[in-house]
Amino acid sequence: MSADTPVGIVLVSHSRAVAESVAELATGLAGGDAKAPVAAAGGTPDGGLGTSAELVTEAARTVDRGAGVAVLVDLGSAVLTVKALLAEGDELPEGTRLVDAPFLEGAVAAAVTASAGADLDAVATAAAEAYSYRKE
Repeated sequence: MSADTPVGIVLVSHSRAVAESVAELATGLAGGDAKAPVAAAGGTPDGGLGTSAELVTEAARTVDRGAGVAVLVDLGSAVLTVKALLAEGDELPEGTRLVDAPFLEGAVAAAVTASAGADLDAVATAAAEAYSYRKE
């Protein structure tokens, strides 16, 4: 893929409000009109707390431009939901990857890196490196 085809980013949280807020922050810090598409998949379809395979699949398809999709999650069962979808093999777009990264900092790093035209490997690495960000 060319630098003109951005990696998509999906943010999976147990809360719709959290997922949407982190998506808004990541997009804003990536320049506001970031090239990389970012989608929130938070909560359940009825608006409750939890995770939804249906919402994750919909979000991944929405952001897929053919360069891969980086999926970041907040808590344990969100990991299980994404892993189950990846194991099924046909629910998520080809090139979808679960990224082990802190949710907020990783989302910002992923959005900035993807908006700069980086490939999926670089986006995943940037998000994972957010574990080492020090706040002192």
